Amino acid sequence: MSKEPVSPLANERLKLTPFLAERHADSYFAQTAAHPKLYAHMPLGPFESKADFVSQFLDGMIGQKPGWAAFAIIDKTRPASAEDDEGELAGMISFINTSDTHLFTEIGGVLIFPKYQRTHVNTNAVGLMLQRALGSPQEGGMGLRRVQWLANSMNAPSIRVAERFGFRHEAVLRWHYVFVDGLKKGKVGNGRPLPPGSPEGSLGRDSVVLSLCWDDWQEGGAREKVEGLMARKK
Repeated sequence: MSKEPVSPLANERLKLTPFLAERHADSYFAQTAAHPKLYAHMPLGPFESKADFVSQFLDGMIGQKPGWAAFAIIDKTRPASAEDDEGELAGMISFINTSDTHLFTEIGGVLIFPKYQRTHVNTNAVGLMLQRALGSPQEGGMGLRRVQWLANSMNAPSIRVAERFGFRHEAVLRWHYVFVDGLKKGKVGNGRPLPPGSPEGSLGRDSVVLSLCWDDWQEGGAREKVEGLMARKK
């Protein structure tokens, strides 16, 4: 993945800036440690410590995978903080599996702290990611052809978010993830019996595949729809 996607994205209310362990990890862990349900549908988490988060996600995933880029979500409507001179840390969002060859990316790892949910934060964060991914290089975008969204089939709110932005349903990937120690970690599985011999406490996840593509964006009205959502007060 080129360096361009990890440059900051911003509008008047929100900024997405590369997630830095030394600047953002303390606040991130402090605001998620008491809310393990935030990770109920995700392959990773909850994390036992800041060091565990940095090791597993920032170093183990973002640092090792060239097509991955994590952004700190900064709410610019809040006062300056230790995490950013322009506002408060409100969560994290990532580009995943980006391919310069196939002009594809996935928006994932979306985690909004409870304090900032049901505000403008999630809408503007996803909107900024879409503008960067599907916008033309002349507009400062990546010029991609496809943006993918994968959601746990049991995570109706995540599916509704994607639909609201104009993502289209494409498929359901059955038994897509194994949640090792899923019961212990509070994961939400697909609700179906596991195969014989499965590790005790594990769960299985089905994933709904949704996509928003360049023709939806440029010719199908998705761009205008996203801009309209971002213009709302919440």
